Amino acid sequence: MIHDDDGVLAVVIGRAGSKGLPGKNTRLVAGRPMICYAIEHATQAECVTRVVVSTDGDEIAAAAESMDVEVVRRPPDLASDTATVGAAVRHAVQALGATESIIVILYANVPVRPSDLIDRAVGLLRDSGADSVQSYSDVGKHHPYWMCELDEEQRVKPYVDNTIDRRQDLPKLLSLNGGVIAVTASCLQQAISGEPHSFLGTDRRGIETPPGSVIDVDDAIDLAVAEAMLTQQTTGVVS
Repeated sequence: MIHDDDGVLAVVIGRAGSKGLPGKNTRLVAGRPMICYAIEHATQAECVTRVVVSTDGDEIAAAAESMDVEVVRRPPDLASDTATVGAAVRHAVQALGATESIIVILYANVPVRPSDLIDRAVGLLRDSGADSVQSYSDVGKHHPYWMCELDEEQRVKPYVDNTIDRRQDLPKLLSLNGGVIAVTASCLQQAISGEPHSFLGTDRRGIETPPGSVIDVDDAIDLAVAEAMLTQQTTGVVS
């Protein structure tokens, strides 16, 4: 049973390597390295009692240390394209000898997230007794009912057969947005070979965030959107 006074460790994860947007975790966004926003979100959350950054990158480590945050150096095998989130976070927890009951996982490449998102996720985890909580957003116009496949002759094949014509008639569906993962420390340690998400447990809950309130930066367009939003938040002027 998790109690309200149990510690919460926030682990900000960021690799140095990125094929889609090289060096993205330390790219300047509204004048600051991208990872600094995730660190700030963690330190400002009321529920978080300790913050650490897990990385293999010198620039990322330097950004974390400039904000007086602990750094755990990740070994090469946990910093590859195939390394799993669960393995990287377990390494950080074990390296620290952490005793916190709840682990919050934050991606370094998410510079925009609601200010109360971490506290909401941890609150639901505690109140529900679930194994994990993640954040989701409405899929909007990218609904599976309106997706299709193209064959070799460019013929259109609906992904899901349906007769829905209006967007408002589509069944509500949500998609993971990368804003936050909150998981019990005991579930985090449950690593099952071949199941990279086994650390999330079996009782998985979700919280919904408004469309566009979480920006997960994977390419130049995402970066431009984050830049515009953060610039507007700090100056009141859209860049």
